[in-house]
Amino acid sequence: MREAIAEALKAEAIREVPIGAVVVHQGQIIGRGHNLRETTLDPLAHAELIAIKQASEHLGAWRLLDCQLYVTLEPCPMCAGAIVQARVPQVIYGTIDPKAGCAGTLMNLLQESRFNHRVDVISGVLQEECAAMLTQFFRKLRGKV
Repeated sequence: MREAIAEALKAEAIREVPIGAVVVHQGQIIGRGHNLRETTLDPLAHAELIAIKQASEHLGAWRLLDCQLYVTLEPCPMCAGAIVQARVPQVIYGTIDPKAGCAGTLMNLLQESRFNHRVDVISGVLQEECAAMLTQFFRKLRGKV
């Protein structure tokens, strides 16, 4: 999770919402991503999607079997769908997303029994640190710091 936080800090440094993700395969980081929606003007440029794409390129496969995805914020519906489609077996996230979280907060797309793949989910890893980054970012953005 520390590496995902480092990615989130890269996003914050360029005035993006500080969300970061890494994909780990056999103990090695094979994909990294941080939010780039504003920079690229791309609604698909979420940290998870960037990390998944990089990991797939590294492995030369779309199935990310034997991988773990670490992300600072609970995945949204789009990212949860990509995680299921990429067959990621495990997601570890930092803090919940009360507005878009689809790993258990608003719904649980990662463990939906009607899909052909379900993901093991671990939540709350370095939760306070992940949540504080987001809270501080939005306070600064709104001029309340």
